[in-house]
Amino acid sequence: MAYINPPVARGAGAERHTVASITAREIDSQPVVWTEALTDAETSAPVFGQLGERVLLLGCGTSAFVAESIAALREGAGLGLTDGAYASEWRPGRSYDRVVVISRSGTTSEVVAALALVEAGVVTALITGVHGSPIGDLVVEQLVLDRADEASVVQTRFPTTVLALARAAFGDDLTGLVGQGADALAAPLPVRPADFDHFVFLGSGWTYGLAQEAALKVREAAQAWSESYPMLDYRHGPIAVAHRGTLVTIFGDADADLVADIEATGAAVQASDADPLVQLVQAQRLAVALAESRGLSPDNPRHLTRSVVLK
Repeated sequence: MAYINPPVARGAGAERHTVASITAREIDSQPVVWTEALTDAETSAPVFGQLGERVLLLGCGTSAFVAESIAALREGAGLGLTDGAYASEWRPGRSYDRVVVISRSGTTSEVVAALALVEAGVVTALITGVHGSPIGDLVVEQLVLDRADEASVVQTRFPTTVLALARAAFGDDLTGLVGQGADALAAPLPVRPADFDHFVFLGSGWTYGLAQEAALKVREAAQAWSESYPMLDYRHGPIAVAHRGTLVTIFGDADADLVADIEATGAAVQASDADPLVQLVQAQRLAVALAESRGLSPDNPRHLTRSVVLK
């Protein structure tokens, strides 16, 4: 991993989290889970839509960010009009051939409500980590990634596995992804998270969804100040709060001029030539390490449960 402008004066030393929490163990299992899931990639591909289908992907929280990333990937691959949206916000409008909902637990109330609004005749599909879920009874097709399911409230391996399968379905070359992930997990983090009080994640295209997910992980697990923005939009206001305690992580190719502008604020910038999915894994590790440095459990964030089920 390349590290731009390392904050040496802030005592940046290589750190490796102690694999004690459920979340940390689930993060470390990702290369194995990806390998197992990608073995069945060909049979999983149809759930994301056939060539030319108009597809809507829905989710809540982490799953909404995954939906946005998959939508950008599918449309960018020329496979057909694809939208990603929050299940809690979506209302019928555009016409779709397929609606795909993403719910790790298969129980999310807003997803159930959204499915009730789908027009008759539209193919509905669920991507979940659980067999026999309530949402599974409401859809025509489902992809159950039980090997990627998690005990922790904080999602890590389920969303990355869904993204890996989507990329495989859309023809991305994932050669080296598993190896990169394993190498990153075996190495210390390039920064000491406790040296920072502000975390910013930037992405472009499909990686903007990853940036949003990374920022959410830091908020959930470590109760820390984190933000996410489209990469080149960062200068349009948000950079005003960048300071010496800010760590800015850029997913994918970094714009050199933007990096220079961020460094001028005194903030540190992380960029990498690693696969963006591996960068997300590193952000998950950062969130866990930051939580542990604050005496927090990343497995059970305050005010959160594994699924939002409304009465």
